[in-house]
Amino acid sequence: MSHAAALAEWVWHGSGIGPSLLRGALAPAGALVAAAVARRNHRFDTGQGVRSVAIPALGVGNLSVGGTGKTPVAAWCARTLQEMGARSAIVMRGYGNDEPRVHALLNPGVLVITDADRVRGLAQAETLGADCAVLDDAFQHRQAARVADLVLIAADSWTGRVQTLPAGPWREPLSSLGRASAAVITVKAASAERVAQLQSAIHAAAPAVPIAIVGLVPGALRAVPASGVLADLDGASEPLESLRGRRIIAVSAIGDPGAFERQLAALGASVTSRRFRDHHAFVPADVARILSGVEHDELVVCTLKDAVKLAPLWPRAAPPLWYVSQTIEVRLGWDALHNALTRVLSARNLPPAASPPTAG
Repeated sequence: MSHAAALAEWVWHGSGIGPSLLRGALAPAGALVAAAVARRNHRFDTGQGVRSVAIPALGVGNLSVGGTGKTPVAAWCARTLQEMGARSAIVMRGYGNDEPRVHALLNPGVLVITDADRVRGLAQAETLGADCAVLDDAFQHRQAARVADLVLIAADSWTGRVQTLPAGPWREPLSSLGRASAAVITVKAASAERVAQLQSAIHAAAPAVPIAIVGLVPGALRAVPASGVLADLDGASEPLESLRGRRIIAVSAIGDPGAFERQLAALGASVTSRRFRDHHAFVPADVARILSGVEHDELVVCTLKDAVKLAPLWPRAAPPLWYVSQTIEVRLGWDALHNALTRVLSARNLPPAASPPTAG
């Protein structure tokens, strides 16, 4: 993790007097950011700057920086739309080039379009045959009209404080949930008490907005192929129970590495972290650094998002590189999620059904 990222983590989430004083000093700047965000949102709320799009879209986004589980939730939405009869696509900015590759692995049958201009990306998706799309990381990208918005908030990083940048990690206040179709609480290793506290805070800020709770559950432990080509998710695997009692080197370049490490620890592993900044572009020197301290009885485990970047760099003679991907477990609010998806399906401009042949 970079020094800047470590400092931000300390300021935003630290509980000592030092972080508290710095948050107070940065609060006036945060108030200015909040005011600017409010002015921008007012323009969009009154229809200024919103552009029509080629196909109906579902936005998946968040209110804060850092990991909330957008990629697995967006992938789940696209896959569920397909199962409901749509020809869905994922449209995203594609920052770092890791998330588009993850989407392609999670949903081989779903188009993945990368374009910073979401309106243009949706037009391309239609040209390639999609009749609806999921906009990954799009709650603040309001130029593209959308049918519904799912807004994710991670219970694992909830502190009870909502302070806008730079005093805290929030891009917008909780009250911005008022324009969401549903608020989605994502849970990796957070306690039930913390989830309940966040649920209460959301209800107080946006009482009319339905709430869903989604577990991000690690799937099977999979090995990166010796070829270094991660072409699918069907490689050699081990049950997660095999991690119990093992010593793990947890490698991550994600928004919330702590939650990933706590997931592994909850499985009974002894975890040592190797953290890099979010979307870090790994180079051979990083791999050498990771491997330099690995002992013969330790496993190196990363996320799927990191595996797509580390796989081509991993030496064949090195100990295997293992990864886990997050699967979706809807624990509460299925109706809210289903309603948002159904709105997207209903908004499609489908060709009329063929008339039955007339009797001759």
